[in-house]
Amino acid sequence: MAFRILDATSFYAGIPFSSQDQSFTTPLVFEEIKHIKSNQDVLRTLVELKRLKILEPEEYFIDIVMKKSKQTGDLRELSEGDISVLALCLQLQGDLVTDDYAVSNVAKHFNLKVIPVMTSGVTKVLQSDYSCPACKKIFYEGSDCPICGTKLKKQLSKRKSSFRPVHK
Repeated sequence: MAFRILDATSFYAGIPFSSQDQSFTTPLVFEEIKHIKSNQDVLRTLVELKRLKILEPEEYFIDIVMKKSKQTGDLRELSEGDISVLALCLQLQGDLVTDDYAVSNVAKHFNLKVIPVMTSGVTKVLQSDYSCPACKKIFYEGSDCPICGTKLKKQLSKRKSSFRPVHK
């Protein structure tokens, strides 16, 4: 049976509230979305009925996601909750439900199935670099140019993306 890993956008769209399927999320995402329903009983009921399980991903998978998102240039765009949900999805090999572009892009680099909520989803897997608008140098990571200190701009990379899934 396929199961779904939910990021915060899934809850904002009401996915777990309208489905009978079992879903998973992380404690960080759960904390982020607790304010969605003014009556916390709805979220508590989902957990009690085991339609929503809250799991902490293993550190091993968090490290893999951090490394991959750094390689793809998406790390700066990801919150701790995003990283945790990607790690859990990789760990459980479930389907990731999200509309977040950076989350989807990293998931696609792991060959994970991504189910978009309200968009058409990612159609191309991209890799990004960072360019300095002042000195025109290209970097694979960073927020400020190590040469002149100017804030770096994200751009589509000319490097080839990798599509190999990672397994423990």
